[in-house]
Amino acid sequence: MTFGAARATLRTDEEVHPGRLLGRLMQRRRSGLLILALAVVAVACSGGESEPESAGLPPDWETIANSARGQTLDLYMWGGSSEINRFVDRTYGPILEEGYGITLNRVPVADTVDAVNKVLAELQAGRNNGGSVDLIWINGENFYTLQQANALERGWAHQLPNARFVDWDSAAVNRDFGLAVDGSESPLGSAQFQFVYDSARTNEDSLPRSYTELGDWIAGHPGRFTYPAPPAFHGTRFVKQAFYELTGGVERWLGSLDEAAFAEGSAGLWDFLTDINPDLWRSGRTFPPDIASLNRLFANGEVDFTFTQLPGGIQAEIDAGVLPATARPFVFDTGTIGDFHYLAIPTNAGDPEAAKVLANLVLAPALQAAKLDPANGWGDGLAISLDLVHGEDRLALQQVMDNLGDAAVSFDRLEEVRLPEVDPAYTLRLEHDWDAFIRQSQLAD
Repeated sequence: MTFGAARATLRTDEEVHPGRLLGRLMQRRRSGLLILALAVVAVACSGGESEPESAGLPPDWETIANSARGQTLDLYMWGGSSEINRFVDRTYGPILEEGYGITLNRVPVADTVDAVNKVLAELQAGRNNGGSVDLIWINGENFYTLQQANALERGWAHQLPNARFVDWDSAAVNRDFGLAVDGSESPLGSAQFQFVYDSARTNEDSLPRSYTELGDWIAGHPGRFTYPAPPAFHGTRFVKQAFYELTGGVERWLGSLDEAAFAEGSAGLWDFLTDINPDLWRSGRTFPPDIASLNRLFANGEVDFTFTQLPGGIQAEIDAGVLPATARPFVFDTGTIGDFHYLAIPTNAGDPEAAKVLANLVLAPALQAAKLDPANGWGDGLAISLDLVHGEDRLALQQVMDNLGDAAVSFDRLEEVRLPEVDPAYTLRLEHDWDAFIRQSQLAD
């Protein structure tokens, strides 16, 4: 069935809306019809639960949507996952084209910093309008860099019609890398750090549940563990989470950077990482450059653990052959870092109206449910609050959450061990000192 045919069929039911349709289609989600159907309904019903299409919309939203028609949206995003890329192209692309007359041009980058540098270079060259980058998938240090440079459009995110589903009062949402989001970002999804093991070769009862236990495990299994080299995201997160645990807990570091306290407290972290280094893969003389490389080592049986950030679980990566069928995620009892990721619009974006249309679209409950479901190729966490979604839309989201299977850690467990981010200065110091105390010491040897 073509998109147009699906659209014509579904629009004969004038009462249908995202939640109702999603519940009806979950049983045949692998048929390829789910994405098309969700796209149609998201356009027709733009996120309202039993409300007229115009109810509660900002007064200029119709103007924004009309201005976006005919634009090409240049979306810059990490291109390291073919599954995520495919989800974006097959889900958002048809909605934008058929519903809004917008052409999606997804621009893959090896690292988000490449898009950041492009924006900054264009602004420094005086290109204050018509920039190459309309929208960036972003968070953390990259957001910090652009926000500090006043390179992001501010105040727009709260004005999106579907922003009513976002819990803006949550510090986890309204602060990114220690900075107030200030309407400069609209959430796309959420993530939480998890370890992954292969149940076919590692017994669940033997899994380490803290960094202290991990140190013992590594000593007893030399060569079977490694982590990506910071500042690769997963490597930084692994080190930062160890920093929390080995220095007495995250609460100690929730304020601004205290140089003296950091110098004293982090000494135990560097001792730990130095102690485990000789027993790492390749004796700690080299580290994987990114999570894709670590996943390959894990899938090839060279190491016994990898990592994921997907609250929806790793089934999509299993289905794609990235991870073995027996791979399973787990978390440490001592806590795991969770945060949100966002969409941001540079101040010189060439098509900011199209960027706002997509940022609004991704917050529709039906599309959040589709993104969460690994059967559709992603497994990304929710950007919206379940408490702000009602009726059948909420039931549809809950259905996905309750049926993620063995390839996911339960949402209750993830919430139980969730830890916050800390001031960005700590992250930058951890990356700098890791290079000095771990990488450089290996080069010296």
